[in-house]
Amino acid sequence: MSKRRPPGGTDVARLAGVSQKTVSRVMNGEPYVSEEVRERVLSAARKLGYRRNTAARALNLGRFHRIGVVSLGSSLFGPSTSLVALERRAREIGYALSVVNTFEGEEGGIMKAVESLLEQGVDGIVLSEPIDEGQVFRIDPDVPVLSLGELPGLDGPRVVITGAAGVGSGLLATEHLLGLGHATVWHVAGPSPWFAARDRTRGWRQALAAAGAPEPPPLEGDWTPASGYRAGRILAANPEVTAVFVANDDMAIGVLRALAEAGRAVPEQVSVVGMDDIPAAGYLSPPLTTIRQDFEAIAAHGLALLVEQIESGAGTAIHDDLPPHLVVRRSTAPPKEST
Repeated sequence: MSKRRPPGGTDVARLAGVSQKTVSRVMNGEPYVSEEVRERVLSAARKLGYRRNTAARALNLGRFHRIGVVSLGSSLFGPSTSLVALERRAREIGYALSVVNTFEGEEGGIMKAVESLLEQGVDGIVLSEPIDEGQVFRIDPDVPVLSLGELPGLDGPRVVITGAAGVGSGLLATEHLLGLGHATVWHVAGPSPWFAARDRTRGWRQALAAAGAPEPPPLEGDWTPASGYRAGRILAANPEVTAVFVANDDMAIGVLRALAEAGRAVPEQVSVVGMDDIPAAGYLSPPLTTIRQDFEAIAAHGLALLVEQIESGAGTAIHDDLPPHLVVRRSTAPPKEST
């Protein structure tokens, strides 16, 4: 069965009752079109699901030298650091960035952002910190796509995935604590819609299972110190807790505060490992053991792979992660009975 062709400018012109030239003028934002006609054309385009053929425009005009970024609107350390790194690296290699922010709970936000960027005209798309929007994600754009993290359903010959080392990070953190002699490791997870949070939890579970250690019920936070503090109060009240892997450093700060208030000394009574290695991590009391993610290097590496796809026209999918690193500081130690 042949694939149904997408709607074209002639279809829009026919439905709106105008010429193809008028459709072209409206889509290109040219003057000398009345507001009534403009709205009629745009309404017809929306009804048909018409999208300008930006790939054809690029062939006629040359590449746009512009990369679109779908970014979760967030001031969190990881997403914001990645966005700055993407912009810096893009400028260095002669590309501009167009950024569209999405927000948690926005239905179909990623797909809407991708459509918006394609209509603007971009040579490639970056998906930064994708989250689960409660629907099966399918994308088949005319340009290469870089995902900074796993996004189930995203596949194709021009897809680049990097920054998806969450499972390995969870493994590394949990294995460090088990290696110190702790019987098990508790977990303060990130918010479940985030694929990165799910991967870190999966790594934690895999490490416990491999060691034959019992799996305590995880506590879920929202990446903020306040949510870590709430989880930390629950953990502090449980004398069986001797080791905790926290899915990011901000929540780990809250956990440390709650343990201190409860008189549970770190690391003498409870060891804590965070993740991200934010600038403050080495200056906490005690300095925080954490899993370092070099967000700047990950973003720059991923962008280089994406631009290689753009400029070579290659059609090979790439999955290439930079490994995380354990940074051992003074918030972890063997359990008291093992010393």
